[in-house]
This record gives sequence, structure tokens and C-alpha cells, in this order.
Amino acid sequence: MNIIIYTLIFLGITYFLLKLVANTSSKKISKHLRKLIFLGLIILAILLFVAGKFLLSIPLTLLSLALVKLKGFSIFQLIGLFRLIQTLRNSGRFSFNQNQNIKNSSTITIEEAYKILNLDIKKKITKDDVQKAYIKIQKKIHPDISPETTRLSMIVNEAKEVVLKNLV
Repeated sequence: MNIIIYTLIFLGITYFLLKLVANTSSKKISKHLRKLIFLGLIILAILLFVAGKFLLSIPLTLLSLALVKLKGFSIFQLIGLFRLIQTLRNSGRFSFNQNQNIKNSSTITIEEAYKILNLDIKKKITKDDVQKAYIKIQKKIHPDISPETTRLSMIVNEAKEVVLKNLV
């Protein structure tokens, strides 16, 4: 029923807009269209100036993940993997450069381990919660699925071990 109502409203608005355009001179239309485009470009420039770093980082990272040959992921899985990679890159534990050495496994902190597993450090967490989070991430990045994610898988394994040691 709602679809019918929305369709009728959309068609009614479209009819009145087309009638208004048909009765307006082409000079007025082009003048208003130029103003609208100019205003839209100014708004886009302000938006990119203020939030460009954040808006452009996710698409570029998703494109770079395509180079890692991650196939069959949904957009939500890619965003989760993006958050994992950003956490690891911020801590200096991951780079797309294959020649970079990985830090020693003893340097991972408890906070980093919780971030990697997407767990809240303030909540009471059980071993079952840790195992579920670990399995959820490993389903995305296990080396059997994509051999290029071996380093990520090792880091997630290490994070699981650190969190489990902290629980005991």
C-alpha cells in the first residue's frame, strides 16, 4: 500500500515539475541550472576540504584490498577488514610492502589485541566471545581462502592468544 502512495506522490511531483519547466523559458532554466551546479560544486568542495581525508580513505583502501585478491566479500566484510588493517597499520604491525619485517609477537598490547578482535575492553568477555570473534575474522582472512593474507592471519592468532592469556 505504501508503494502505491509513494508512486502517486512521485508522479504528482514529477507532473508539476514538468509542467513548470514546460512553461518556463530556456534562458531561465539555464540560468538556474548554472546557479544550481555552481552551488553544488561549492558544497562538494567544502565537504571534501573538511572531510576529504575520511571520505577518500575507505574507497582507496577497498581498491587496494582488491589487489590482495580477496574474492567473494560483501561490503560489510570489506569494511570490517579495513578496520582491522587500519588498527594494524596504526600500530606499525602491517604494511602492504612485502619486504617490511613484522615486529616481534611479544610487543602486542592487550588494547591492540582487543581492537584487532573487535572486542570491547570494558565489557566482561568470556573465552567463548573471544573464540567467536576470532572465527568471524579468520573466515575472512584465513590463508586457505587467500594466501596473501597470511600475515594478517598470524596477527589475529596472536591477538587471540594475548586476550585469552589476559582472561585467565
